[in-house]
Amino acid sequence: MLVIAKLNYLRIAPRKVRLVTDMIRKKKIEEAQNILNFTIKKAAKPLLKLLKTAVADAHHNFQLDPDNLYISKITVDEGPKLKRWRPRSRGMAREIQKKTSHLTLVLDEITSGPSKFSEGKLRRAEKKVKKAKKVKKPAFVKVPAGKGKKEKEVKEIPGIEKPKLRPETETSKPKTTRGIKRIFRRKAF
Repeated sequence: MLVIAKLNYLRIAPRKVRLVTDMIRKKKIEEAQNILNFTIKKAAKPLLKLLKTAVADAHHNFQLDPDNLYISKITVDEGPKLKRWRPRSRGMAREIQKKTSHLTLVLDEITSGPSKFSEGKLRRAEKKVKKAKKVKKPAFVKVPAGKGKKEKEVKEIPGIEKPKLRPETETSKPKTTRGIKRIFRRKAF
């Protein structure tokens, strides 16, 4: 059951409110309240009030347990701007925009058991486990010996890769022209 609560015309810029809403998105109610109580941002207080309102609505109107709720969606939209004017130098005036924001908070119940989306992930994980359980039999590899020695058969253990040897590359030295080392390119004078 979705519970929706809205707060319109909040006199804080949406950019600043989004900093706080990002912290509580997809959190349980109790955890979100703790975060908002200890956040030192102006937007935290109205958000906490909105969250408490949504929880009270869920409990009173839909008889939902507050311990079983989480914030499924929270959006901050731009509201109308209040336009004011400020005197500037040489007789000019500049506009000041006092921004407002609209908040929408959606609470949802925590469902027990797998949902239709997580069932597919569960099946894929089970297939991976089955593939991992199939153990390869150790193979025997012939190791070439030096002069006068016999070849040996060594057991190769699956899952452990042998280190690959890389050919050594020559390190490039900085070019020396006229007794000066050239570290970076310069235009010729």
